[in-house]
Amino acid sequence: MFTSIHSMCKLYHFKFIALLLPLVALFSSCKNEFKSNDYMAYFGGEIVNPNNPYVLFCKDNEVLDTIKLDKNNRFFIQFDSLAPGLYSFKHEPEYQYVYFDKNDSIMVRVNSKDFDASVVFCGRGDQKNNFLMEQFLKNEKDKNNMFPVFEYDVPRFIKTIDSSYRVAQRFYTSRKEQIKWSDEFDEYAKASVDFPNYSKKELYPLIHKIRTGKEIYDNLPATFYDFRKKVNCNNVALAAYTPYIMYLSHMLNNMGAINYHNHFSEADLALKTNINKLNIADTLIKNEKIKNIILNNIAFTYLLEDQNMVNNKSFLTTYHKYSTDKSQKNEILKIGNAIQLLTVGNTLPEVSLIDTNGTIVSSKNFTNQKTVLFFWTTHAMSHFEAVHKKIEAFAKNYPNYKFVGVNINDATEEWQKTISQYNFKGITELHCANFDELKDNWVITKIHRTIILGDNGVIKNAFTNVFELNFEEELK
Repeated sequence: MFTSIHSMCKLYHFKFIALLLPLVALFSSCKNEFKSNDYMAYFGGEIVNPNNPYVLFCKDNEVLDTIKLDKNNRFFIQFDSLAPGLYSFKHEPEYQYVYFDKNDSIMVRVNSKDFDASVVFCGRGDQKNNFLMEQFLKNEKDKNNMFPVFEYDVPRFIKTIDSSYRVAQRFYTSRKEQIKWSDEFDEYAKASVDFPNYSKKELYPLIHKIRTGKEIYDNLPATFYDFRKKVNCNNVALAAYTPYIMYLSHMLNNMGAINYHNHFSEADLALKTNINKLNIADTLIKNEKIKNIILNNIAFTYLLEDQNMVNNKSFLTTYHKYSTDKSQKNEILKIGNAIQLLTVGNTLPEVSLIDTNGTIVSSKNFTNQKTVLFFWTTHAMSHFEAVHKKIEAFAKNYPNYKFVGVNINDATEEWQKTISQYNFKGITELHCANFDELKDNWVITKIHRTIILGDNGVIKNAFTNVFELNFEEELK
């Protein structure tokens, strides 16, 4: 893998020759040029098949710079002073990490059509960043192959993931010896190997129960979760690093699970389980920054899955007791307020959509009749086809309803091209003109969501799913 990336880098340098020539002398003599108190750094690259004309350079999820692409889809920025550490670059809707040591000069090439798999770094500081990308891709491949493994009995599961972990550790050790990266970077490198493995163990009993119907907790060895003793739940350096945050979330899902679930309704079980997670997070995590991130993750997931208004209010009361994030940017506050506006009997908040003629259509147009709104994207084509076939069947049986498919996360041209290749009947196709508006007003954060409007276009159910068993009952 390293050899292939090295070869790609050589090709990449040729593609960037015009951009790099003015900088070659500087890059090649940086040991002489940079002073001990000089934190100058460079970041640039090329976006193949760009989705938009800019790249965002971020730190801890805050945008530091918006870098415009030139006519050749290249970008470049010089930082007069850049503190060493983990950053990210975003070409929405995708992002990846980039780590800067002092005076690094990093170039990256990305194809937005296959974002993660296409990322290649070159320049001073490239090797450690290519390690993170290689490990990320290994983790993604491993994750995609894990679901059958979660069905294994305990001894086979442990043997399988321990073997995989040893392979990852050997790769990490060999690259660390070759590159000789800094101790600061090593924290991220090691985290990229350790936390995906820890997450598998946290997920195992939960997913095993879902896939096999069997409880496995009592069969786990007493030492199964001993690795938790090594985890620092208050590691500020990793607060914005996904493998770490995902692990803490999986751990809390596991620790917060309620096994005597037959005592509660499904809605009450979800409420009690998620309040349990909030309580455990408050006990284990003392660092305010990390705690707020984890509390927001718990709340974000819960509020989108359970739409019992009474339970939501109870959950948010506990959330607000523990969270100190009162900023205007707090998505949970926005979601909580937006959900209240989507209560049964309310009018659907207005958003702007675009029809196939390029005309802006107001959602107020749906207020005069019964309507079903569903969502799709070309990034999930199997869902696109399945949901359209399902809706097409409903359209035949319920002619008193208008069925509207809303495309999200696609360029207008891609949306039009896709629907032109199909001939679904009884469906009005619209395109999201402003996804932030849609997300904020209708709380749309995933495509598996359907909104039903009843008589006079008022909300009948704003949080359902066309694939739910009782969905058709709601149309009657």
